[in-house]
Amino acid sequence: MLISANDPKRKSWLTVAQDSDFPIQNIPFGVFLTKEFVVTVGTRIGDFAIDLGALQQLNYFEGIELTDDMFMQDTLNDFISDGKKTWRLVRNRIAELFDKENPKLRDNINHRNIVIFNIEDVEMQLPVLIGDYTDFYSSKEHATNVGKMFRDPANALLPNWLHIPVGYHGRSSTIVPSGIPVHRPMGQTLPNGETTPVFGPSRLVDFELETAFITTDANIMGENIPINEAEDYIFGMVLLNDWSARDIQKWEYVPLGPFLAKNFASSISPWIVTIDALEPFRTKGPKQEPTPLPYLQQKGKHAFDIHLEVSIKPENCEEQVVSKTNFKYMYWSMAQQLTHHTSNGCRINSGDMMGSGTISGPTPDSFGSMLELTWGGQNPIVMADGTERKFINDNDTVTIKGYCKHSDVRIGFGEVASKLLPPFVRK
Repeated sequence: MLISANDPKRKSWLTVAQDSDFPIQNIPFGVFLTKEFVVTVGTRIGDFAIDLGALQQLNYFEGIELTDDMFMQDTLNDFISDGKKTWRLVRNRIAELFDKENPKLRDNINHRNIVIFNIEDVEMQLPVLIGDYTDFYSSKEHATNVGKMFRDPANALLPNWLHIPVGYHGRSSTIVPSGIPVHRPMGQTLPNGETTPVFGPSRLVDFELETAFITTDANIMGENIPINEAEDYIFGMVLLNDWSARDIQKWEYVPLGPFLAKNFASSISPWIVTIDALEPFRTKGPKQEPTPLPYLQQKGKHAFDIHLEVSIKPENCEEQVVSKTNFKYMYWSMAQQLTHHTSNGCRINSGDMMGSGTISGPTPDSFGSMLELTWGGQNPIVMADGTERKFINDNDTVTIKGYCKHSDVRIGFGEVASKLLPPFVRK
């Protein structure tokens, strides 16, 4: 089916700024709360949030097979379960409705007043009910940097890393949308030179610059997904800040890997940008040596040219960009991650989230965490107010942005921004 929504020549009758992340070619999906406290599934064009529940009630999706309450829910899970054909039909219809040459909604003032909101007048929610969350470790540069710091620099990558997309099962209960503050976690750490651990606030809270993809129902228990079908089960992508407590992590991660150092908070951008919208920005990923086993081999372009950046804003100071990198550097593709995830028959459901792992590029200014940017705190970053950052301080706001761009179109994710607060205190 043609993805007519991606037509680079299409313009909207809604006003869209030249540098907007959300032109009519994007049409992401999210969930928002209106001033009337109505929760609805929606999309965004420019600085306007569009109520898809109202559009459906007004019969603008006539001819597309949708359950009566498809968009009048507080999650996207049911819509995502309907599969790629439905996603594409709905995106194409929205693009048609908001095309500047189409008068059907453009000239109906009453309907426009019901359907369209200024983005400042809505409150974004978590877009899906995330049943399961898996975090991968798929940046070769990041894995190499961490291996150099924590293990033998000459053997930074563990023997399995070049053969499988390494990952671990995270926790979905503390995944929150952009704008929700995060508390500095408490935990066990082992002070340098000591043999007995102590309990207290983490001193080494870090961001992790990641993306994540959201799946549809992919298989039944015991069934694996072939590599050439994997992308059919990926609905879209979000930005992810997978907060980490490095001192807690260092003490607890042997022998079973990440636990409390990673599950206290993960922040995501609220708009899911579909794989269909990202099609024009496909590119080849890094050369994989040795060649993966047959079930992970793929041809063609399975990476995406997504520009990413991270900034830190102290409480009373201007924000400062500390890293710029690109999703195309990821060694293992999303299709390979999903194929490997199901290779043992693990079931994947609608709304499951798969984190990319920290995305680091080849140069020091493209590293995706403070652990790497400051090399474990040895090289602090100086902020505009003269203060230094080895890791993230209380009341710092960390913002991750991402976008794709070529001569015709810019497709962006908006941002995921979160403030780090002091440890939670029970009243």
